[in-house]
Amino acid sequence: MNRRFGRLPDPSLRYTPRPGVYAIIEAGDGILATFQEEPRPELQLPGGGIDPGEQPLVALAREVMEETGYIIHSARRLGMFHRFTYMPEYDLHAQKLCHIYHARLGPRRGAPTEAGHTAVFLPWDVAEERLAVSGDRYFLRSFRAWRGV
Repeated sequence: MNRRFGRLPDPSLRYTPRPGVYAIIEAGDGILATFQEEPRPELQLPGGGIDPGEQPLVALAREVMEETGYIIHSARRLGMFHRFTYMPEYDLHAQKLCHIYHARLGPRRGAPTEAGHTAVFLPWDVAEERLAVSGDRYFLRSFRAWRGV
């Protein structure tokens, strides 16, 4: 079943489909997240858009590296959700197709290369409360219940 989170789509607008990949990355007693400064300050699951012709797992590894500086491994898909939103950095109304994965934390290779991003380690309960996207929080709660963490 595909779920939708966030606002209902405005029927007067045209939404461009934007597939993306995001990861719940276990890190000891919590997760690795990213703090994004722009267009609004918020905590997020690391991830982002899949470039044309790019495989989802390749996109996920690239996005996590860009936003956190860390390598991930053993990624497994948990599900997906839809989110209708305005992306001011692209001046785009998007239907985000958010594919959520679970991944294991690998070594850090350096600082994030994507401007305005910082790697942040969050305890499970803090992440469940403070991640900005309701769909991310839903998948984190579901993952915790399934894993018993």
